Amino acid sequence: MDLSGAAKRLTIVVGEQDRAGHGRHSLATEIVHMAHAAGIAGATVVRGVEGYGKSNHIHTTRILSLSDDLPLIVTIVDASDAVERFLEQILPLVGGGLVTVEDIEVRHYVRHQENDRPGEPEA
Repeated sequence: MDLSGAAKRLTIVVGEQDRAGHGRHSLATEIVHMAHAAGIAGATVVRGVEGYGKSNHIHTTRILSLSDDLPLIVTIVDASDAVERFLEQILPLVGGGLVTVEDIEVRHYVRHQENDRPGEPEA
């Protein structure tokens, strides 16, 4: 897949306790798996150390007020049409959270070949 030039970045902010479907998987995990199945160029989940959102309750990793519902930020990058199609799939899943789409410019994207992954011995 070649991805360069104009693209979109989809950012979804949810809580660790947010679930997809009947509570089997975290919502962030479900979104990443759906992105993979849809052939999206890339998806990453980052765990926040502190934050608040719609509930206006601060969630933090500080020991005196340790939270079990820290923010998770899912970032997805692909061509505009792929992001727009994927957005239609995931919006119904995000009951509480924040979803943004931004125009970006991809300057470098090289997908590793199966036999060319860093840290793996050559065959």
